[in-house]
Amino acid sequence: MGEKWEFQVGVVGALFLSVASSVSIVICNKALMSNLGFHFATTLTSWHLMVTYCTLHLAQRLKFFETKSVDMKTVVMFGILNGVSIGLLNLSLGFNSIGFYQMTKLAIIPFTVLLETIFLNKHFSRKIKFSLFILLVGVGIASITDLQLNFVGTVLSALAIITTCVGQILTNTIQKRLNVSSTQLLYQSAPFQAAVLFVFGPMVDKFLTKQSVFAFKYSPLVLGFIVLSCLIAVSVNFSTFLVIGKTSPVTYQVLGHLKTCLVLGFGYTLLHDPFTERNIIGITIAVFGMGLYSYFCTNESKKKVPVGDLSTASQIKDKENLPLSTVKNVGVQDNEGHEKVKAAKDSLV
Repeated sequence: MGEKWEFQVGVVGALFLSVASSVSIVICNKALMSNLGFHFATTLTSWHLMVTYCTLHLAQRLKFFETKSVDMKTVVMFGILNGVSIGLLNLSLGFNSIGFYQMTKLAIIPFTVLLETIFLNKHFSRKIKFSLFILLVGVGIASITDLQLNFVGTVLSALAIITTCVGQILTNTIQKRLNVSSTQLLYQSAPFQAAVLFVFGPMVDKFLTKQSVFAFKYSPLVLGFIVLSCLIAVSVNFSTFLVIGKTSPVTYQVLGHLKTCLVLGFGYTLLHDPFTERNIIGITIAVFGMGLYSYFCTNESKKKVPVGDLSTASQIKDKENLPLSTVKNVGVQDNEGHEKVKAAKDSLV
């Protein structure tokens, strides 16, 4: 029971850290992009990853964690894949309407379920699938406004969905199969993710914004918010790997939509963003779906894990649908605004 309790506390801590850091970076990036005119989301993400790597390198030198030898080819391909997925999400936003971009993000959950079922032989009960359906309907009602299709945007969205799902599934499977911690995997893969975005980020941002990140006038206030955003991103990146490693890609996506609902609520109460009855109904349905997901996961976990088994913690860790019940009142992917500049921050890591 001691190991089980310790593991559950770790899961709760990871979920809370993910929520707190994600909501914080949304608020910071909203000020940076909407108020200060810094619209270079992809380039900013590359800085986030490099600062994350430097922070972890310092922590490693101070003996906070030990590095572990991992197949370099696996790490390089994993890092490149994650970097490409971020760029594709931003390009998808540039080529599509906000509504279609939201549909792209919502499609990540069912596609992840499909991939894990086909290639990893994972089983998702009808109750779990039903709760996920309710969740997606609620988030869709709350955030989707318009739907405009075009061929290039559709192709980019499909590629973004595939790379994001595969990257998140690999985040979970690599940690378990190679027996590495989230910190070790992030430390080794972050430089490759950053390198991809360092090269392609300025080009993507110039295409989307018609401005050059190198020609932007960096005032002390802008630099201060960039530094703050990068520091918060360390926590965001770390908690992302931690949550996926301890739970599953599907649970992480559910948590992401919980963040969306929270940020919409914070935007209304603190920043006085537009808020309609449709938003309220959608968020209510989404939270209900999250509650069902948590309840069904809890029940299924109890059925699968024998009471009193000393290996309970490790068995639970290997199950892919851990509940969010302990944090459902704490309350996600980032805020989807009604402007493309506001929505661009959703792709930030």
